[in-house]
Amino acid sequence: MSGRYRLTSVETVREEGSWLFRVRDQQGSEEEVVLVPCEGPGVEAWVNRCTHENQRLYREEIGAIVRDDGIVCPKHGSIFDTCSGECDNGEAAGTTLPSVEITVDGGQVYLTDDDVEYLGTGTRDDDGDDGPDSTSHLQF
Repeated sequence: MSGRYRLTSVETVREEGSWLFRVRDQQGSEEEVVLVPCEGPGVEAWVNRCTHENQRLYREEIGAIVRDDGIVCPKHGSIFDTCSGECDNGEAAGTTLPSVEITVDGGQVYLTDDDVEYLGTGTRDDDGDDGPDSTSHLQF
């Protein structure tokens, strides 16, 4: 990808709490990416997958669970900082979410990562695994 692709507005991400889109990486794999509010740049973009397990952080029916500037993994409760992607608690402690490069300009969010290709909004429909399995012990 070259240049930039307009995704949404900072206001939309803040109002909805999170916003999801899909990309194809250089290996040809499709990835979901979640935008979350962050102080400073206004929004950050993270691959929609817990670093502890292949667990989606964003679920279509509720979005991503963002509390106190952290993205909560719905399966084990690890919390990733919305601005840095770092986790210092739970099963994912000591890891950082993979990022996707975006730029905020004039209140608009643009995909500017040359290593990915924009595919569309929303979740992938290929595996149907939108949330935690029956081992989840968390209630929200």
